[in-house]
Amino acid sequence: MIRSIKKVAVLGSGVMGSRIACHFAGIGVQVLLLDMLAKGAETSTKPAERNKLVNDALQAAIKSNPSPVFTKEVVKRITTGNFEDNLKEIAHCDWIIEVVVERLDIKQQLYEKVEQFRKPGTLITSNTSGIPIHLMAEGRSEDFKKHFCGSHFFNPPRYLWLLEIIPTPHTSRDVVDFLLHYGDLFLGKTTVLCKDTPAFIANRIGVFGIMSIFHIMDQMQLGIDEIDALTGPLIGRPKSATFRTADVVGIDTLVKVARGVAENCPADEARAVFNIPAWLDTMVTNNWLGDKTGQGFFKKVQSAGSKEILTLNLHTMEYGPRARPRFASLDAAKPIDDLKQRLAMLVAAPDKAGEFYRAFHYSLFSYISFRIPEISDELYRLDDAMKAGFGWEVGAFESWDVLGVAKTVAAMKAAGHQPAPWIEEMLAGGATSFYKVENGKRLYYDVNSKTYQPLPGGEAFLILNNHRDQLVWKNSACRLYDIGDGVAGFEWSSKMNSIGGEVLEGLNKAIGIAEEKFKGLVIANESANFSAGANVGMIFMLAIEQEYDELDMAIRLFQNSMMRVRYSAVPVVTAPHGLTLGGGCEMNLHADKVCAAAETYIGLVELGVGLIPGGGGTKEFALRAADEMHEDEPETITLKNRFFNVATAKVATSAFEAFEMGILRKGHDEVVMNTSRRINEARKSVIEAYEQGYITPVQRKDIKVLGRSVLGALYAGINGMWRGNYATDHDVVVAKKLAYVMCGGDLSEQSLVSEQYLLDLEREAFLSLCGEKKTLERIQSVLKTGKPIRN
Repeated sequence: MIRSIKKVAVLGSGVMGSRIACHFAGIGVQVLLLDMLAKGAETSTKPAERNKLVNDALQAAIKSNPSPVFTKEVVKRITTGNFEDNLKEIAHCDWIIEVVVERLDIKQQLYEKVEQFRKPGTLITSNTSGIPIHLMAEGRSEDFKKHFCGSHFFNPPRYLWLLEIIPTPHTSRDVVDFLLHYGDLFLGKTTVLCKDTPAFIANRIGVFGIMSIFHIMDQMQLGIDEIDALTGPLIGRPKSATFRTADVVGIDTLVKVARGVAENCPADEARAVFNIPAWLDTMVTNNWLGDKTGQGFFKKVQSAGSKEILTLNLHTMEYGPRARPRFASLDAAKPIDDLKQRLAMLVAAPDKAGEFYRAFHYSLFSYISFRIPEISDELYRLDDAMKAGFGWEVGAFESWDVLGVAKTVAAMKAAGHQPAPWIEEMLAGGATSFYKVENGKRLYYDVNSKTYQPLPGGEAFLILNNHRDQLVWKNSACRLYDIGDGVAGFEWSSKMNSIGGEVLEGLNKAIGIAEEKFKGLVIANESANFSAGANVGMIFMLAIEQEYDELDMAIRLFQNSMMRVRYSAVPVVTAPHGLTLGGGCEMNLHADKVCAAAETYIGLVELGVGLIPGGGGTKEFALRAADEMHEDEPETITLKNRFFNVATAKVATSAFEAFEMGILRKGHDEVVMNTSRRINEARKSVIEAYEQGYITPVQRKDIKVLGRSVLGALYAGINGMWRGNYATDHDVVVAKKLAYVMCGGDLSEQSLVSEQYLLDLEREAFLSLCGEKKTLERIQSVLKTGKPIRN
């Protein structure tokens, strides 16, 4: 059957239920959010009183940080109610998601009521993280069982990409296929098919990893701060590392999952790893459960008027100041940008850190090898689950490839860690890695067939790195690939993907090659962020040395490069994601089209470092404001709105909000829910523009600027912010420069000007601000601490 999801019912409004509801509302789906009748409201006839429980839960979710919604407007799509009055309304829903308390009897009681109102064929899933899925369906009708399975979201559902789909023996294959596809395409998730085994995939592997670290830590006499230094971003794991993650998740939850595996997996060869250390039992007894109780492995206290974070000493069970770990190998590895090179170096290190890494990775590799085929028939699903659910940059099998499979197996055996027999068979059969790339397609080793098979979704999930064999051109910072269908793909790599001279050289070269040999160009990358902006270190160096001619040339190069993006002979499409700030935002402002990941945080933030957007961003906002002016409103409103977005360095918290801010263009640019699909969508857009007969736009000479009539109003607004202590003296200086450019200068009347006219004003203002002492102080602060001072 052809199935579409127009309305979803979420049963249970707790932390997960309310946020799942918000995520569905965010993608445009109508949501019915239900929970129990509020206590004490049994005799009330007022919906507000009867629905107090669910309404309070939804409001708490909306106010939480990070926000579960893309924009505040989406909340209008959520209707609330209670199980007694409104359960009958699920008859009009296409998908029912149960998210009530983790008790089998309560879930089964609710399902019995659901069957009274659910229309046949409606999807019904549970968000359980621990109860066997097949047990929940017992006693239900054949149609219920056929359309029932587990759909395990990870918290927070907007930001963690994993959605585990867990069918029962009764679940229709069509239902499973639909959920895998819908979760990927519409919810933006990495959808992973799981077997109905305890803790499924991500929690089974993730909790094993944490418990393994606990035991290794005890053996090696390492402390909490040392472990978190070893297991954070340095090896491609989240900043929360091990112990901070446990505090966020909840130590009681961690213990519950560990005990569940130990009790329900008698054949698990590493079952002893899930035994709870004595100090962990003590923490549970003391109710030191992490963030939910105010203390866990860490405790935040007030000290001398400021907040201080203390660390738990697991020997004395007392809190003390955090310690700064010292490992020679960590200091040596930090300058290495490439994660895979860094990981190989750390595991081979001769110090105590290297000893820890070897012990941890060998135990992890052994464990994942034995989980095939117990929890999954395909090894890539384990990697997908850990990357999407626990934020690992590389999966466990991918890490094993990095370290060398055969080499590591020999080291593992010598250290007493045995791999599963199929690993030996794989190596004996001549397969030396779990993944490989052929003709731009990534393949994985299939244990059942003992052959390499293409990863599903390979066409939709275009990965630039898979096209390294189709490299067209490169310099030390940039690479240009042939990504198929006559389209070129351009990426660069630098710290935070900042944009400097080499990147601009590469961009111009890439456009030139694309104009000569390709249908068009996609600009994208697979780093954590699209770009944190221009290379402010270079700007600071030239400004501090008063090399203003060099600085002028650098700004001209940036502006000309952005204009080259706009006025190339072939379509140029960008695919941003993550932080897309300053110069990175300007690049997108000038593209023919933007295919932005939903989680794109984009904005012009130069005011924070005492500058104005100098790569065409100020010009572009003035141009767009002019195009948006119409007779039905005062001409100044649009310009003022755009001015204050830049003057306050506002950053869109999602691609959807970027439309509201005028950074993305409604009816032109698009949002791609699944960030893994954005590059392929950008390629499609290039081909579409080419096939429609792409014509290079003509540079604008008809931009309406308002001159001093509006300049005075903007100056008044700036002074008002200063008087209200919302702006410092230097903020006023910078904001007035911005206003001057966006109004087209101190013109006596409205005029039509060219893009180049505005670019010249923009560049002159930028240069003058580079000579300001307070601007240089702000840039220096960013370079030293990552944050600007407010001077």
